[in-house]
Amino acid sequence: MNWLTKAIKLGEKIKKVLRKRPSKEEIENSDWTSCCKGPILKKDLEDNLWVCNSCGKHHRISCRQRFDIFFGKDAYEIIETPQPSDDPLNWVDTKSYKDRLKQARKKTNQNCAVMIAKGVVNGIEITAGAINFDFIGGSCGAAESEAIIYGVQHAIDNQTPYVFFPCGGGQRMFESPIALAGMTRTTLAINELKKNKLPYISCFTDPTAGGITASFAMLGDIHFAEPGCLIAFAGKRVIKATVKEELSADFQTSEFCEKHGFVDKIVHRKDLRKDIGNILSILLKKQSEVTSGSLNETSENIEPFTKAAS
Repeated sequence: MNWLTKAIKLGEKIKKVLRKRPSKEEIENSDWTSCCKGPILKKDLEDNLWVCNSCGKHHRISCRQRFDIFFGKDAYEIIETPQPSDDPLNWVDTKSYKDRLKQARKKTNQNCAVMIAKGVVNGIEITAGAINFDFIGGSCGAAESEAIIYGVQHAIDNQTPYVFFPCGGGQRMFESPIALAGMTRTTLAINELKKNKLPYISCFTDPTAGGITASFAMLGDIHFAEPGCLIAFAGKRVIKATVKEELSADFQTSEFCEKHGFVDKIVHRKDLRKDIGNILSILLKKQSEVTSGSLNETSENIEPFTKAAS
């Protein structure tokens, strides 16, 4: 048997192995996923709020799963947000942007990557927003920016705090300058929220990067973060090539950001409801005392947080 015959037979064997491998859709619909020790039942992961019992990894979750954890199972109301034109630039590469949107909507059961909800925590009415990474990588286009702004307006109209759980790779390339304009628009919206003296809490989840980090995500009065999540603007390799220095192993993690003052506190997913509820109680109480002119000068109650609401 010459080398050519052997190569052909080897190629046929490889093709057979590849044919047996499950498709991406089959993997997503499977009852199993993987973590540090290999396969793990999704049901077991769900019972632990999608956090691995062995390594503590906080797996990515959908907006509805996020609201179930934060407000309580179905103890919230989804707020319908404006839906701009789907494909303003008629973008086509390997497939059309419209086809990508159809697939993302079918996969996530969402109209866009951002969802806004209202509910109650610690007796406080809260407007909350979240991003689903499964919707085109959590990227933000016109619809996502509109949803974030609509959430801000809802918070202002109803005089509620605004809590947001950002994630995603940044602004959506399929909408180019329209998506980039969303960075400015969401920043201006958050500024309006602060002018109305309403608390804005940002809770970073994995991964938060690009234009999301560079706009509304980093403007919180208080910054919480889940353990081990990526918080970045440019990628680690880009920064390493620019500064031409070795970067620490934990660079761009929530722990690194906490150490350098960009995050106020890292909180396990199971404790987010309690900790956010507690800090909002403090911020709203202090705001009430300021309004009544009887503010206590001591700040012992808000340690270890380093910032207060505007």
